[in-house]
Amino acid sequence: MGAYDNIINLPHPTSARHPRMSMADRAAQFSPFAALVGHGAAIEETARLTNRRVELTEEEKALLDDKLRLLLETGREGAITYFLPDGRKDGGAYVTAVGTVKRFDQLEGWVILTDRTAIPIEDILEIEI
Repeated sequence: MGAYDNIINLPHPTSARHPRMSMADRAAQFSPFAALVGHGAAIEETARLTNRRVELTEEEKALLDDKLRLLLETGREGAITYFLPDGRKDGGAYVTAVGTVKRFDQLEGWVILTDRTAIPIEDILEIEI
């Protein structure tokens, strides 16, 4: 006769005071944890790429100026690609705003679209009409 023959066929004991733990909660006890909180986000931020601002020639600037005036005078919609500086790193990204030019303030250096998007003139790279 074995040492456990008297209890081998008994039902599994269940506590009346403590409910059974779910399988998900039991598995969570053994899952890894983030010892360095924020370390993953710091690595992602370092790996994130930014673009450099492209410097335009005087001829390219004059062409952009003509296109801006054409957009303003005709009221046509255009796509303006401009440099948006990154708030956390050197460089930035080029974004495109599509809309109608409401105001072109050369003294202040802004192009204002009808949807109130304000674009610095010095940051404009390209205009498509």
